[in-house]
Amino acid sequence: AIEIEEYYRQTPVQEREFPHLKSLIIGVSIDRDLRRKKISERLRERLDAGMVEEVRGLLDRGIAPEDLIYYGLEYKYLTLYVTGQMTHAEMVHDLEIAIHQFAKRQMTWFRGMERRGFNIHWIDACLPLADKLEQIKTLLAAGR
Repeated sequence: AIEIEEYYRQTPVQEREFPHLKSLIIGVSIDRDLRRKKISERLRERLDAGMVEEVRGLLDRGIAPEDLIYYGLEYKYLTLYVTGQMTHAEMVHDLEIAIHQFAKRQMTWFRGMERRGFNIHWIDACLPLADKLEQIKTLLAAGR
């Protein structure tokens, strides 16, 4: 660390010019109630598919619980459950609420982007995949 600090003290910072990039921002628009339903279904599917066993296995292989907690909401709540800090019912309930809150914050973030002048091209989540891809191709071809 000392060597790095010395390097930065002796080496002038070089200003770089970066090319202007035209970005295409695409968002997936979904009705709030449908989003909540899909999140809840996906959580149940992941739990049924063995996510608890996955976390037990990771802990058994020596990953510290305090490290595993930082890998995402699911790992946080599952680790708390597997280590006996909450019941299964509490874990499912609290995790579901946390995921819904996270999704809501994401939508708030996107609305903030739009207020700051970013143009988000919203695609309806209920469209078939082929239609979504076609819309994306059209946007790319138009150079938007």
